[in-house]
Amino acid sequence: MPQVKEVLKRVKKLEVKTKGLVENLLSGEYHSIFKGRGIEFSEVREYVPGDDVRAIDWNVTARFNAPFVKEFSEERDLTMFIVFDLSSSNDFGFQRSKKDMGYDIAASLMFAALRNNDNVGLCLFTDRVEKFIPPGKGKKHMLKLLRDLIYYVPKNKTTDIRVALSYLNSIIKRRSIIFIISDFLSTDFERPLKQLKNKHDVILVDISDVREEDIPDIGYVFLEDSETGEQMLVDTSDLEFRKRYTALANKRSDDRLSRMKRLNVDMIRMNTSEPFYIPLQQFFKMRDRRRGVVR
Repeated sequence: MPQVKEVLKRVKKLEVKTKGLVENLLSGEYHSIFKGRGIEFSEVREYVPGDDVRAIDWNVTARFNAPFVKEFSEERDLTMFIVFDLSSSNDFGFQRSKKDMGYDIAASLMFAALRNNDNVGLCLFTDRVEKFIPPGKGKKHMLKLLRDLIYYVPKNKTTDIRVALSYLNSIIKRRSIIFIISDFLSTDFERPLKQLKNKHDVILVDISDVREEDIPDIGYVFLEDSETGEQMLVDTSDLEFRKRYTALANKRSDDRLSRMKRLNVDMIRMNTSEPFYIPLQQFFKMRDRRRGVVR
C-alpha cells in the first residue's frame, strides 16, 4: 500500500481535476434528475373523497370493512453505488487506459453526490466481487472510496459481470442509483441485470478504446487477450483483415447497446480518445428531457 502522502496527493489531484465539471456541468443536472426520485411508505389512513383509488390498501380495507389508502413520503436523500470493473482488459488504452478514464468518471459522480449530501457505496469486481464498501456520506467517506478505488490491487484478471450483479441483487435492499463502469466484454449478463434494474436505477458506463475498434497498419503483430493471456499473430497490413476487425468490433458494440435498449437500461458509451465529460453531460441532459425538466 502506498504512503499516506502519496494517496492524498493523487486523490486531491483527482478532486481538483473533476471539480469544475461537478460545479459547472453536473451538479444541477444530478440534483434535478436524481434528487427525490425515491418514495417510501409512510402510513395508512382512511380514504377521503378525491384520494387516488390506486393508493387503496385492500388488505387493510378488508380487515376494517372501510376504505384505507397508503401514504408515501419522498426520501430525503439518495443512495448511489459505483460498481467498477477491475479486470485486466480495462488496463488497455492507446493514449490512456480505460481504467484511468473510469477513475475520472467515478470521481465526478462521487463529488456530485457529495454536493447533494447523498450516500455513496463502492463495489469492485473482476470475475468475483473483490471489495464492497457500504454506502456512507461526507467528504471523509468519499476520499476513502477514491483511495480504495485507485489503489486496490485485484486478485483476479478475468471478468464475470454476472457475479457482481447477482451479489448486488442480494445485498442492496433500498432502491438506489447504480453506475456500473466497465468495458462490458463479459457476456450473458442480461438476466441478473434485468433483476437489478427492476429494483434500482441502473446506468451502464461502457468505456472503449480506439485501438479496440481500429488497428493501424503496422505489419505482423501479436494480439494478446489481457485477461486470458492468449496470443494470436495477425497481419495488420492486410486491409481486408482491418476492415473485418473494425466491422466486428462495431457490431459487438452495437449489439450490446441494442440488448440494453430492449431491457430499458441506459448505457453511456465513452471512448478514451475523447473527453469523458461530453457523453456524461449528454446523458444528464437526455435524462432531463425524458423527465420533462425545464430550467
